[in-house]
Amino acid sequence: MAKNSGPPAPEGGKIQQLKTAYSITRKTDPKLPLVLLVAFGIDFVVVLGLGLLIGHVIFGAIFAVMTGFLSVLVAFGNRVQKSAYAQIEGQPGAAASVLQTMRRGGLTITPGVAVSKSQDVVHRAVGRPGIILIGEGSARGLTALLDSERKRMNRFVADAPVVEIVVGDGAGEVPLRKLTKHVMKLDRKLKPREVTQVNDRLRAVGDLMSNMPIPKGPMPRGAKMPKGPRPR
Repeated sequence: MAKNSGPPAPEGGKIQQLKTAYSITRKTDPKLPLVLLVAFGIDFVVVLGLGLLIGHVIFGAIFAVMTGFLSVLVAFGNRVQKSAYAQIEGQPGAAASVLQTMRRGGLTITPGVAVSKSQDVVHRAVGRPGIILIGEGSARGLTALLDSERKRMNRFVADAPVVEIVVGDGAGEVPLRKLTKHVMKLDRKLKPREVTQVNDRLRAVGDLMSNMPIPKGPMPRGAKMPKGPRPR
C-alpha cells in the first residue's frame, strides 16, 4: 500500500478549490469581496482608458477584462496567504509548519528540538545558511532555550554557523508572515556538500529526526511535544 505523502487535495478540481479557499478566507477576512472588486475596477478602468486614448475601444475593453481578472487572482492569492498566516499565528509549531511549505531553500526541518513547560519551543533548520534555530514563545523563555540549543550545536558541529530567529512582532523579532522571506535572504555560508556533512553528523548523534514524523500543520495546544534539552 502506497504511503500518503500529504493531505488529500480538495475534490472538484481547480474551480471547487477556489470556491473553498474563497469561503474559508471570507470568514476571517470580511473585506475580501470589496478588495477583489477594487482590484478588478482599478485595473479595468486604467486599461480601458488607455484603449480609448489610442483609439482601440474594443481591444481595450477585452484587454481590460483580462488584466482585471489577473489583478483579482493576484489580490485573492495575497489575501488567502494572509488569512492562512492569521489562522495559525500564535500556535505552537506554526513556524515549522510555514518553513515546511518552502519550495526552495533545501532546508531540513526538525520541529520541537527544545521545549519548555510554558510551550516555548525551538525548531531547527539545516541548509546553506548553516544551522537555523527558530524560536516561538515568550522572549524570556526563549533566551534560555536558544542559548542551550546553540551550545549543543556548537559541541556537535562546531564549524557550522548558527543563526537564531525569534518569531513574533516585537523588536528584533521576525513576524510569521515574513519568516519564509527572511530565511531565504540569509547569507549562504555552506556549500551543498557541507550541508550534507552537517546533517550526517546530526544523524550520527541520533538527533536529526529522532525517528519522528514531521507534523503536517501547527501543533495543537495541549499536544505532547518532543522532549528537548532543559535550559541551563
